[in-house]
Amino acid sequence: MSSVTPEIHETVGGGQVADLAARRGYEQAWRQFAQQQSVEEFCGSWLVIQCHAIGGVSDGVVVLQKPGTKSFAPVAFYPENPRDRAHLARVSERALKEGQGVVQPGEPVGEGEAQGSSYQLAYPVRLDGEIRGVVGVDIAWRPEARLQAAMRELQWGSCWLEVLLRRHADPTEAERQRLKLALDLVSTLLEVPSLRESTTAFTTELATRLGCDRVTLGMLEGKRVRVAAVSHSPQFEKRANLMRAIERAMEEAIDQEEMVVYPAEREGRPVVARAHEALLHESEAGSATTFPLEHGGRVVGALTFERAAGHRFEVPTLEVCAAVASVAGPIIELKHGSEASLPLHAGRSAKSLWEKLAGPGHPGWKLGALGVGAVAAFLAFATGEFRVSANSTVEGVVQRAVSAPINGFVTEAPLRAGETVKAGQVIARLDDRDLRLERIKIESQREQYVTQYREAMGKRERAQIAIVSAQIAQAEAQLALVDEHLARTALAAPFDGIIVSGDLSQRLGSPVERGQVLFEVAPLADYRVVLQVDERDISHVAERQKGELTVTSMPGERFPLEVRSITPVNTAKEGRNFYRVEATLLHEAESRLRPGMEGVGKISIEERKLVWIWTHGFIDWVRLWAWSWLP
Repeated sequence: MSSVTPEIHETVGGGQVADLAARRGYEQAWRQFAQQQSVEEFCGSWLVIQCHAIGGVSDGVVVLQKPGTKSFAPVAFYPENPRDRAHLARVSERALKEGQGVVQPGEPVGEGEAQGSSYQLAYPVRLDGEIRGVVGVDIAWRPEARLQAAMRELQWGSCWLEVLLRRHADPTEAERQRLKLALDLVSTLLEVPSLRESTTAFTTELATRLGCDRVTLGMLEGKRVRVAAVSHSPQFEKRANLMRAIERAMEEAIDQEEMVVYPAEREGRPVVARAHEALLHESEAGSATTFPLEHGGRVVGALTFERAAGHRFEVPTLEVCAAVASVAGPIIELKHGSEASLPLHAGRSAKSLWEKLAGPGHPGWKLGALGVGAVAAFLAFATGEFRVSANSTVEGVVQRAVSAPINGFVTEAPLRAGETVKAGQVIARLDDRDLRLERIKIESQREQYVTQYREAMGKRERAQIAIVSAQIAQAEAQLALVDEHLARTALAAPFDGIIVSGDLSQRLGSPVERGQVLFEVAPLADYRVVLQVDERDISHVAERQKGELTVTSMPGERFPLEVRSITPVNTAKEGRNFYRVEATLLHEAESRLRPGMEGVGKISIEERKLVWIWTHGFIDWVRLWAWSWLP
């Protein structure tokens, strides 16, 4: 506020203006006030008129906010001759600070019985709720009632300054206010999820806020416009003559892709407005305007505004309507699309695609369509090798199990799965201490029987000889059995090969039972491939068909194979059925493979069209599904 005082203080000196000069200045002020003028001239002439209307004003000042700043400066004085106006600066600053009208007594003037006093009055000037200036006057003493009347005159007269400020407002600020109003109006579309209810509320709010008798929303369906919502009317007759007149007015604006105002306030771009003229005749309204709604570069609908007779559309109102239409178009189209049925969605997508392909422009879409067509033509006529893929495992043709010959404990396990072995090489050993003790025991009993046999022979006891001979034979048989068990405590490889399964290195000292499989050994020179073929593809597979195998450990290698047999029993796995197909490896592929390797095998069937190869699975599924639903 400090910026107000110095500029007022600089005007010092001057005397009282004569009555004749005052009247002439008053008349000149009215002439200036009625003409186009600058802000300073307007405020100067207004201040003269205002001071004459209040009466008894000795000093007056108009202070306005500097454009683009928050400081204030005086723009007009009454009278114009310079004088000291520090008292007006103080009351003006007080009014700006308090944001309301201020009345304060002035300094006494004169001496004795001629002594009098004055009052300083100040009232702030607001625009859109913000203080943009202040008016201050110094008036002669008067009763309280006349003082209140002077304040009312000052308050009412300040409305002219508000008009001035609005007329000379910053264009960006005016645009901001229009946009804010437009967004407030459009926000009603987002408050209600239902399209019908939200559009009705939207048009009703537009009619209320913009002073319209009726606002109508229409949506473009094909080449025709259909009324979707009418202000203040949740229910309306779509086939009524009035609705048809509104739809024709909307189509008129959409065909021209222009705003149509009838009657036009000023000369502008020429547009056809016959349908709008007919609408006014049908509705008995005074004026009408229509704005097309656009989304994504295409027209999706229109908004028609109607006012009663004697009320036309001003330029600021049209600007707000244009802002509303630009923002509301995409929102309405998205809400309309979200509530559309699936066939309608598909139809709109197909139509949009066709417009891009057949209409002007969109070279990228056209090139893309040509590319897709070329690919489709290639797939329709080109052929390729049809192959059945399946998860595969390499196995030995013969696999021997090495099992525990007796009950015992593991004492040694030098080899495990994955290692190659020679025929007779020890794979593991079992504890033989119990067997050796058993052998010593049986050997001792045999020696006793031999001694008894010799004594019976010396005595020629034939019966005893026969008994002891049988006992000796029994002991020798037990010794042979124990020796056989001792020999089998060393588990040996049955042939040259590789250990496919089994690892006792972490089980030393653990017990094993007779017949328990401890190892599996497969030969190195003879392999087969087991393919798990899906039941959907098994009908295409036959014996002697050729193919290729790729294993995980060697993804860049291809090993040729030939189908040898197909098992008639399927296996369920991962919710699907598979058939076991065995194939033999060709040439010298076996030398780099090992039993247990996994990969993917492909069986070559025959030459087929590429489109069939890539779509036959889906087509078969559709056929099965359709057949299951047929009566």
